Amino acid sequence: MIEARQLTKKYGTKTAVDEVTFTVRAGAVTGFLGPNGAGKSTTMRLIVGLDTPTAGSVTVNGKPYAQHAAPLHEVGALLEARSIHPGRSAYNHLRALALTHGISRARVDEVIERTGLQSVARKRAGAFSLGMGQRLGIAAALLGDPQTVMLDEPVNGLDPEGVLWIRNLLTELAAEGRTVFVSSHLMSEMALVADRLIVVGRGRVLADTTVQELVRQMGGDTVVVASADPSRLRSALAAPGVEVSGQPGSEELTVTGLEARAIGLAAAEHGIALYELHSRAVSLEEAFMELTKDAVEYHATTPARTA
Repeated sequence: MIEARQLTKKYGTKTAVDEVTFTVRAGAVTGFLGPNGAGKSTTMRLIVGLDTPTAGSVTVNGKPYAQHAAPLHEVGALLEARSIHPGRSAYNHLRALALTHGISRARVDEVIERTGLQSVARKRAGAFSLGMGQRLGIAAALLGDPQTVMLDEPVNGLDPEGVLWIRNLLTELAAEGRTVFVSSHLMSEMALVADRLIVVGRGRVLADTTVQELVRQMGGDTVVVASADPSRLRSALAAPGVEVSGQPGSEELTVTGLEARAIGLAAAEHGIALYELHSRAVSLEEAFMELTKDAVEYHATTPARTA
């Protein structure tokens, strides 16, 4: 379990993490989401003692990371896959880490096999692709058989097979009763694997919820309906909590706050013919963009068109 209480980190006048409070529980995959510059990486560094909080506290399995006598057995972390000696082989990198905690050679062999590094285990890590570097970083995180696993953008550089492997690995670790805390910009993956989500923006927690609840809060299911008389249909659907939108002159309306069944019944009661009626679920990506739209620190601009 990871517990953060009023966790704050300032760098001069810049507040990177601002009174963040959350709990990451065992037996579940918790996704950690936020725009670039939201404070995700800083929060993860605070968890494993690489930065010191300006205020507040964070514990792993009941203690600050620095107070664990054998931290690799408590929390395995991947924060930067390339933080390895480029001239050292994958096996020797893991073996060196193992020696710091009395971990056996057999365990090194186990994590090499589990992460699919058998064919490159004796090769220099500096020649690894980004994807293979990610696998080595994950192997290092699993080396101590920790109760808590924390991975920052673990799917970076992985091919589709690797992404599927990560998805299955996270699910397996949570099923074993471990605490799994993972950041990612791939909303489609988080929608598939995360049991809970913690969303941050500008250093503050914006949501601590499930995928389903976040989607519901950010608009839930949207219904698209096309009719012969959109103006009359709009009037027929008017009610508290119902939002109806559409382009002028278009037969199509977008409705939130009513299910497709209720829209169909209302149209029938008013004798309005419908050409189309279907639900369109809001995706996690759409819900995330809506939630964080005011917390994006870096905005791209659209290039001006040239004649």
